[in-house]
Amino acid sequence: MARQLRIIAQLWISLCLVGFLASCTKDSYRTERQLTIDFSQNHDLDNNDNFSPDDQWLVYDTRTEEGGIGGNGKIEKVHVVTGEQVTLYELDHNKAFGPGVGAVSYSHTNNQVVFIHGLLNASTDYPYEQWRRTGVIVEDDAPGIPLFMDARDVSFPFNPGALRGGTHRHEWSGDGQWIGFTYNDALMKKREDSTGVNYNLRTIGVSKNEKKVIVKDSLKGDNFSGDWFSAVVVQVEPNPRNGSDEISRAEADSWVGTYGYSKDDGTKQRARAFIGTVNDATGKEVKEVYLVDIPECLSCIGEDGPLEGTKTSFPSPPAGTVQRRLTYTVKSKFPGCEGVVRSSYDGALLAFLAYDDNNIKQVFTISPKGGTPVQQTFHPSDVQSGVRWHPKEYRIGYVWNNAVVSRKIGERAFEIWTKPSTEPPMNLVWSHDGNTIAYNKIVTNTKGRSAKQIFVIDL
Repeated sequence: MARQLRIIAQLWISLCLVGFLASCTKDSYRTERQLTIDFSQNHDLDNNDNFSPDDQWLVYDTRTEEGGIGGNGKIEKVHVVTGEQVTLYELDHNKAFGPGVGAVSYSHTNNQVVFIHGLLNASTDYPYEQWRRTGVIVEDDAPGIPLFMDARDVSFPFNPGALRGGTHRHEWSGDGQWIGFTYNDALMKKREDSTGVNYNLRTIGVSKNEKKVIVKDSLKGDNFSGDWFSAVVVQVEPNPRNGSDEISRAEADSWVGTYGYSKDDGTKQRARAFIGTVNDATGKEVKEVYLVDIPECLSCIGEDGPLEGTKTSFPSPPAGTVQRRLTYTVKSKFPGCEGVVRSSYDGALLAFLAYDDNNIKQVFTISPKGGTPVQQTFHPSDVQSGVRWHPKEYRIGYVWNNAVVSRKIGERAFEIWTKPSTEPPMNLVWSHDGNTIAYNKIVTNTKGRSAKQIFVIDL
């Protein structure tokens, strides 16, 4: 009897799935091109902004799963039409402990890329770590020549405009004058090691291309100057109060809109949206969507303390920084938000992943001004990736059922652009003109060797 019931249940689910797929836009498969073919290395897009400003190149790193960024020494780009591969930056004799490079993004306006770079004094005693890295910029026309973006100063007295740890997931703003990133503080990590309290808290910062920050070098090479002025913009707490809006971690961040979002008075406000970890009323951690308004003046000191921080405290946000909570899924049946919070081109909507009333991971949107989240997908199984927005339309791309899927916001119907595959697509990125989507898939050759390859769909 139990076996019969299981068979009936499986048939019912299959029939529901068939009926659900029938509501999709039909005949929507697009031609998929494999752009990279060599199996000597990976070609990791890493969920970044990988298209060059003219959409002719895709930039990536070559890390392995085992070695990660610390064990990787190369940044490359590939031509979208010809498949030509060009090395933009390579470390001589990179070791397993570093320095390491990876997680690369193109500027939207200039032919230059930014990526994680481990500290040059990396060794077995000082390996690549979250709090021991920086952002480096390389010009297409000057490959191999690093420009250190964020200054680093871990020697007291600290230097305003410099940071004391490591930056990650660098992302250019639409106008090319700002770079946002996640951040881990080296001094707070040392405090954690000495006290046992969790002070290694990921937070978010930004850099502005307005003035260089000069820092005296230390004997171990932990300090260096930077070409951009940097500041931490999100406050985190080691022990957030239960039921409050305080957060212990900030991550999965991105710029809001090409130039920000529109305020009620019609002016544009530069901002970054992100996932913040709160404690609910019982002390359980829940991830929620947050937003932080970024002031134009990064060097203006705020009320919370010095920009550069103290020996026992984090760097403080500049004056005019406003941090706001947007979602309250702690009150829902299945709480929590996931994925990089991505913005529509005009900054009017933020997309993220959360669970519906059936405990299925779906795409939701919310205004950067707040309000009630709106469910945008209604799949019978989990959405498998975060959202990427079309650069000019209210259309999103994501992965579901091991296929690339597209949907116009507000419409129930959707298009499946690739046939479901054994290995799911990952790291979707849309070209600036909206005519191409690129992504990674793991491919295994006839010799049993697997590598992360780049594929594109020409729309």
